[in-house]
This record gives sequence, C-alpha cells and structure tokens, in this order.
Amino acid sequence: MSNSDRPEVLVVAALMPFLMEALQRRYVVHDRTHVSDPAAFAAAAPRIRAVVANGEAKVPRELMDRLPALEVISVFGVGYDGVDVPAARERGVPVTNTPQVLNDDVADLAIGLLLSVARGIPQADRYVRDGKWPQGPFPLTRKVTGARLGVVGMGRIGQAIAHRASAFGMQIAYTARSPRAGVNYTYHADAVALAAAVDFLIVITPGGAGTRGLINARVLEALGPQGYLVNVARGSVVDEAALIAALSKGAIAGAGLDVFANEPNVPAELLSMPNVVLTPHMASGTIQTREAMAQLTFDNLQAHFAGAPLLTPVDA
Repeated sequence: MSNSDRPEVLVVAALMPFLMEALQRRYVVHDRTHVSDPAAFAAAAPRIRAVVANGEAKVPRELMDRLPALEVISVFGVGYDGVDVPAARERGVPVTNTPQVLNDDVADLAIGLLLSVARGIPQADRYVRDGKWPQGPFPLTRKVTGARLGVVGMGRIGQAIAHRASAFGMQIAYTARSPRAGVNYTYHADAVALAAAVDFLIVITPGGAGTRGLINARVLEALGPQGYLVNVARGSVVDEAALIAALSKGAIAGAGLDVFANEPNVPAELLSMPNVVLTPHMASGTIQTREAMAQLTFDNLQAHFAGAPLLTPVDA
C-alpha cells in the first residue's frame, strides 16, 4: 500500500515499540509533530484522520480544531481524562480506550501495594541489604488477613481487587456513585463514610474533574492513624498536599502509591517517608497486558477505517 493510500495518524504520546511498529506498517504516522515540528504538523494537519494517545496524553479541543479531517481518537489505556470527550462528540469523533485487558494487572498491583505497605516489604528488603538484620529483628508490621478493606470505585477493576482481597478473608466495603447491581459488599454513600469504616482504602475510581481531590483531608482524617491508603487510580483523585500532611503528622499509618499529581515528578516529602511505598505508574506494566492493550488500540483503528463497529468506544 503506497503512502497516498494509507490514512494519516497523529501520535500524541510515547507509545510501546510494538504498537508504533504496527501503526507504521498500516498508516502514515506523524509522531508528536504537533510538539516537535510545528511546521510539518501544520502541513499534514488537513490530512490527519486519527489521533492515537495514551492514558496520560492531552487531546484538547484546540488540537482537534486544527484537525479538520479527524475521524477517531484511539487511546492506549483505560483512562482518557486527558481527551476532551465533549469536544470530540460535538465533532462526531468517537473515542476508544482499552478496558478489561488490564483489569488483572491493576488489581494485582493494588494488592501488592497493600501488602507492601502493611508488611513493610520494601523496607525489610533494604533492612537485610543494609546489613541491619544481625543488629536485631525488623520491627513488627500490620496483619492483612481479616482486615477491613474499602474500595473507592467498584467497576471491573474494583471488583477484581475485591475478589483478590476476599482470598485474604478481608471484610470488603465500597463506595461509588450508586450501589452496584450484583455486588454484595457493603455500600457506603461517600468516601468519608467508607474511610471511617475500614483499615485499608484502595482508590480505583476514574480520573477527571468529577473525582479531582476526592480523597481529601476529611477522608484521610476518617481513615485514621491506623489506616492505610493505596492509590492505583489517577494522581488527581488524591489531594497530594493533604496526603503529605496526613502522613507527616501521623493522621494515617502509611500509603502505597502508583500514581501522582505531577508525574513523573514525585514530591520530595513522599520520597523521604519510610511508611510510603512508591511505584512508577506501572499497574498495567506487564509485557502480556501492554501487548494486549496495543493490539486493542490498533484494532479499534482498523475497525474504524474498515467501516466496522468500534470494539471499545468509551461510554456516551
């Protein structure tokens, strides 16, 4: 297929090599030229028919306005809060994402962070490596089995987390916009009430304006000095300044964090805290899942240009 026959696509974020290679075989790819080469982007913009983003990328109205031929936006990730979806809908441009394929990995890491912060696993590893064990035993930690778990968000990933937690005999409760049909865990109307009732609070609600700062000082105060926070959602969902204050004064016991407000920049206060476990937004970061996400991102584009139904359009 010659270049003149291939649809032109703007990639607005760094993508996995196997996705970029697949795109380049099938499309004419403009790799972040809107940032790196404005002149080349301006020349190509009238011909660009698709945008490919990741979950952290920004696709604002202003960018769409520069793409008069835009037909579809395919997001490599579950989150799409960086995409101005209302602006896309005004233009009749569908947006797709990659749900479900990463449920297990995100749920696995959520439980891993919970265990890590409760049992001090990274700290214990350093304790052994630093030669401190001969000087005495590692401090006692917090039991997980049988503890009370609260899940903020009970979508597919929240349910996968709860399923794993049930194997530890945890007592599970949750909050969401409304009670979920078919979910038998205890429902609380808001995050404050949920936090007050649990020992561990895992956050897995979508990002965006509607959840910004949802986990605030009131929620952390309700969680209490014996409570732990785990965030595998979006950094924006947690009021980071309030979290740092709560950890600093012992208002909560600890935190396990995979996401941050200004990634990849992590506040120095969090880096220095011994009761915090930090990971680099890696919840879906396994080879198997990233390959599945890449395939679904690509397949959504293929479906669009073949005139077939999109596989995973975002909810209207």
